[in-house]
Amino acid sequence: MPKSEPRSPLPEVDVKVEAGAWPSAAKLKTLARRAIAAALPPLAVRLAPGSEVSLLFTDDAHIRLLNRQYRSKDKPTNVLSFPGPSDGRVFGPLVGDLVFAQETIAREAEIEATPFEDHLTHLVVHGFLHLLGYDHEAEREAVLMEGLETSILAGLGIADPYGGEAA
Repeated sequence: MPKSEPRSPLPEVDVKVEAGAWPSAAKLKTLARRAIAAALPPLAVRLAPGSEVSLLFTDDAHIRLLNRQYRSKDKPTNVLSFPGPSDGRVFGPLVGDLVFAQETIAREAEIEATPFEDHLTHLVVHGFLHLLGYDHEAEREAVLMEGLETSILAGLGIADPYGGEAA
């Protein structure tokens, strides 16, 4: 029987609620851990032992400042990803930081007629993929990343955020 690659352990998930009408930090941590745990198996990435992902839950005003400072875009966005160091084979110990904007996420969920928690779960998966080097700037990259997101979310019972049928 061939020896399989050892699975990466689930990284520690550090949650801070800074601003906005978010669920409790405990609920956000549970949601984030579930999303990240679902994302790891299909990715075949290795995380360093004791890895951590840091999540900051804030409001549009703060994420707008960060978006302007780091991406030269003077507007709020739903999630920003700040990858930690990696040698391209192993990620961590700091996998990276994710920052979420409550008003933007709530507005998008309402427009898409998606439950807030489902949309937030999608954005945790989306942001986590960015931390691991996935991107969607080019069409080919977008197809790959969106396919991964759709598959991961389907495993969680969440409908395809890109317009496919319900899971």
